[in-house]
Amino acid sequence: MTPREFVRKVVAGQWPILTVGLFFVAAFVLVVAGYWRRGALVLAIGVGVAAAMRLALSEDRAGLLVVRSRTIDFATTASVSAAMLYIAWTIDPLGTS
Repeated sequence: MTPREFVRKVVAGQWPILTVGLFFVAAFVLVVAGYWRRGALVLAIGVGVAAAMRLALSEDRAGLLVVRSRTIDFATTASVSAAMLYIAWTIDPLGTS
C-alpha cells in the first residue's frame, strides 16, 4: 500500500474526528492570537458538531467518535458543548476580544 492510499483510507474512515480536530485547531489558533473568547466559542461549536455527528452517524461511520453507547456519547458531548457555550458567551472579556 502506497502512502497516498494509506492517507486516503485513514481520511475516509476517520473523517468525523478529523473534522472536529479542524475546529479544535482553529480554536487554538484564535486563543494563541489573543481572541480567547472567540476561540472558546469555536471550541464549543466543535464539541457540538461532534455531538451531532455522533447522533447522526452509525457506529461504523462515526469512527473514533464512538466511546460508549450513542445515547451516552451524545448526552455527554452535548452537555459539555452547552456548558462551554454558556461560559464563553457570558464571561467578562476583561478588555480582550
